[in-house]
Amino acid sequence: MLAFENIDRTGLSKAVEERRGQIIALIRSHGFMTVDSLVSHFGVTPQTIRRDINELDGEGLLRRFHGGAGLPYSVENVGYPTRKILHLDAKRRIARQVAAAIPDGASLFINIGTTTEEIARALLHHKRLRIITNNIHVASVLMQSEDSEIIITGGSVRKLDGGIVGEATLDLINQFRVDYSIIGISGIDLDGTLLDYDYREVRVAQAIIRNARRVFLAADHSKFGRPALVRLGSLADVSTLFTDLPPPEPIHAFLLAHKVELSIAPPPKSDGIAQTEK
Repeated sequence: MLAFENIDRTGLSKAVEERRGQIIALIRSHGFMTVDSLVSHFGVTPQTIRRDINELDGEGLLRRFHGGAGLPYSVENVGYPTRKILHLDAKRRIARQVAAAIPDGASLFINIGTTTEEIARALLHHKRLRIITNNIHVASVLMQSEDSEIIITGGSVRKLDGGIVGEATLDLINQFRVDYSIIGISGIDLDGTLLDYDYREVRVAQAIIRNARRVFLAADHSKFGRPALVRLGSLADVSTLFTDLPPPEPIHAFLLAHKVELSIAPPPKSDGIAQTEK
């Protein structure tokens, strides 16, 4: 009989988190795994495996098929309404860590993404910021700030998520040199490659990286090893990676080799200080 698992403060047991990580690793290794083979491998019920597969499919980390699961498509992102609520607590904890690293009076780029939208909320009480963004939602949040200046780029507005892209966007971004750029990402390959889905968004993000003195990448743990079609750049281009859980060993080794700081947000309801490495 299976023992009951101790639930941690995130509401998800460590055993479940570890099992789901191993399911993803097995599928990446084999390309496809049946429910029966996963049941045999982990010694749990079919219902448990199907629940794991459904959750991971909803996060875009694998694709559910009849009788099993396989690699997710790398050409299409999870829908914006779903992304807004996925790992929301983790995104908010990451946002607080990023905001704590931004001084009053700084100049910033903030790009497209649901994590960067949470960062915008965390920055509301900062003073005298000057923020350039190609994200309508970020601009809408930060316009509530009393003494920060918000500059929104021109370009084509994507109705699906309020992102602004195109040549006009690039032209405006290239006019500035800011203290910090804050970027989100769709996936981080295990070799340190930064990945996204829209080549137009990637071009804007690359310009944002080029035109900043320091680059802050905000990515929750679900982005580690997640496939996407378009190469944006490398973790070596980043000053600090802000996340909520320790990254897989290949990514951690890459960060150390390229002297990229790693800031891990404290767990929920923790009074501890974030772990930061160089």
